[in-house]
Amino acid sequence: MKIDKIQIRVRYGETDQMGVVYHGNYALYLEMGRIEWLRKLGISYKSMEENGVMLPVVSLVINYKKSVGYDDVINVKTQLKKIPTSKIEFEYEITNETGEILTTAETTLVFLDKKTNRPIRPPQYILEALER
Repeated sequence: MKIDKIQIRVRYGETDQMGVVYHGNYALYLEMGRIEWLRKLGISYKSMEENGVMLPVVSLVINYKKSVGYDDVINVKTQLKKIPTSKIEFEYEITNETGEILTTAETTLVFLDKKTNRPIRPPQYILEALER
């Protein structure tokens, strides 16, 4: 399935007193990966929301393998697991500059109608972008 990679330099404010990335910040890194994955397909969260489609996270699983510290450069690989239905699932790998796997993760998001707050099928333009 479609794969994208982004690079992030860890900022001081993302770390704890020991200089290690605070565990809650990994969700932000995954979100950054997802947003760029969609953007490279020509889709933006902003336009989706303006067109009445929300995409909340309903499941997040993170496996921490090795610590990440201040000023480290990490690569976030985002991969679609399968063609979306009413939900869209991603797998992630966070690696360091030498390619060592630091973290793996999975997220599930659900397409929701903004007005009814009910699950819906993915917009046709997303399915078409995946076919290209």
